[in-house]
Formats: sequence, structure tokens, C-alpha cells
Amino acid sequence: MIHPTRRTATDADFTRRRFAQLAALGIAAGAVPIAASTPASASAPASTSAGTPSASRPHYDRARRLAGDDPVLRALVTALTPGSDLPQLPAPAPVKLFDNLVLLSAGWVSAMAVLTDDGIVLIDALTSPADADAVIVPGLRAVGADPAAIKHVVLTHGHSDHFGGAQTLADRYGARVHMSPADWDLLARTRPADAPARDLDIADGEQLTLGGTTIELHHTPGHTPGTVSPVIPVRAGRRHHSAMLWGGLNPPSTEEELRTFLASAHAFRAVMRRANVEVELSNHPNDHGLERAEQLRHQPPGAANPFLLGGPRTQRYMAVMDAMLRGRIADAEEPTARAVAAPHTCC
Repeated sequence: MIHPTRRTATDADFTRRRFAQLAALGIAAGAVPIAASTPASASAPASTSAGTPSASRPHYDRARRLAGDDPVLRALVTALTPGSDLPQLPAPAPVKLFDNLVLLSAGWVSAMAVLTDDGIVLIDALTSPADADAVIVPGLRAVGADPAAIKHVVLTHGHSDHFGGAQTLADRYGARVHMSPADWDLLARTRPADAPARDLDIADGEQLTLGGTTIELHHTPGHTPGTVSPVIPVRAGRRHHSAMLWGGLNPPSTEEELRTFLASAHAFRAVMRRANVEVELSNHPNDHGLERAEQLRHQPPGAANPFLLGGPRTQRYMAVMDAMLRGRIADAEEPTARAVAAPHTCC
């Protein structure tokens, strides 16, 4: 059962304290332009070891032109620039991004809770059982939702920063855990700590319905062999919108995997167009998302929701991703980049 939203003095104090921390770091409510944190490699021309321009340069330049002054798109350029690291931000208090969508964040990684008339679908489960106890459970209570109503935990991919709390929630509340077959197999091979027991497979294009809310789950391999990206119906009052969450942004290293990633982006962009996606979400702070969450938390009633980008802007988001991935592929094709790198294990 989903209870009406309620706020306590303790919740409010926590929110103000977190906002002050974000402001001190220069990120609250867009206090500092995103370009201020852009690594040099995001703006400097790419070149080969011989000093001649790399084949990747036109793609990176195109991505920057597409991004323009848009802080969300510029953050995406930064995130996909070789050598970039995730910003280390303090964990914000939970916040409703829409009437039926809650951001539950540990700072560098986030989960989303979809509230329905018959329970909760949790998208990702943060890093550990401790995160389930310290972030997810109290976070849901803080916005007036009952964590015992978690019916499904959908894992976007098989990295520990996304599945860590899943088994705890399954054991405690009887939630079913969903992941793609390829990433269940990944866990079976690697046997990481806190991995959930294999439960339900996600088929490509599967529709998960709970309480009249239907979430589409699409395979978008590249970040991992079985990364899944959801399309989520969200609402604000009487207005209904379609949201996307790209399941794993940090690109792989090899040319073959990068081409798989690019093909996934093309396919998902078509899904987004068909679903009239207007909202962009991320499970990491690589899209100006935590800054937008603080803006939303403190803005006056009736102000425009900063996560509602609109159809053309979400399509441009994917066009920026396309250009950056083409640049990464061109980099991988350079003779000096042919050594096989260690696989990434997060983000």
C-alpha cells in the first residue's frame, strides 16, 4: 500500500544539510556551469601519438556542437570522454522526481522506485545490503511509501553497485529479482559478493505490469553483455509522460564491444521515439541528474520539472551519445589503442 507523502522535521533537516553540502561543492541548483568540471580531454582536440589529428576528433567535436550550452548534454559529453571519472557527490535525501517516481541515491549511484497502485517496482538496488537498509528502506518511508510494498527489483545490469541490495530486499519482502539472462550468466561466472540468487529472466522488450503501470524493459548490451534499459510511465498531476533510463553508460574498451554499444543506442533511440520519451534518467551522476534533483526539490510549485526534457531534447541526448561512441570507436581503431584493456566492473 502506498501512503500519502509526508515529511518530518528530521527529513527536512537532512534535506537542507545535503543541499548545503551540494552547494558547497558548487553543484547545487546549477551553481557552477558544468563546463567547469569538464576534463581537458573533453575540450582538447584528439591526436595520435605522432601529433596528427585523430579520426575521433570530428565525432567529439560534433558531440560538443550538439550539446551546446545544455548542461544535461554537456554532462553526457564529459561522462563519455576517455579518462573521465564519476563525480563524487554527497548522497542526497530521497526526492520524488514525479508523483510516482522516487530517486534513492547513495551519491555516486542511484536507484529509482516506481510507485504503483499495487506496490513498488525498484529499478536497481545500490551497492550492498547496507545500502538497502540505510538508503532504500528509509528513503521510501521518507516519501510516504512502504518498503514492504516492493514487489519487483529490476536490475539494469550485473555490476555490484546495482545489484548489491537486491537479495536483502528479496529475502525481507518477497520481491522478485529480474535481470537479463546474459548478466545472470555473468554473475554465475564471476561469483561476486552479495550477488542475488538467480530469479527471473528479462526478455528483450518485456513488459512488466504492476498496479496498472507497465514498464518496458529493453536489452541494450554494451556496458555489460546483458544491460537493460527501461521505459517508465511517469505522471505529474494529470499529466503523463514517458521516461527512459539508459542502463549502463560507461563504455567498454574493445572495438567490437563499442560497436555493440552503438547498435544498442540506435535501437533504443527508435524505442524512445516510438514511446514519445520526454524524460531522461540515469543511475549515476553523469547527466547533471543530482543537480536537477536539488533544483526540483527547492523550486516553487508549478515550475517546470528539470527532468522533463521533451522529445527533441531526449533525441538529441541520444545523438550526443552516438557521436561520442563513434569517437570512442575511432580511438579504439588507432594502432596505439589495440591492447586489450581490463574489463570495467562498475558504472
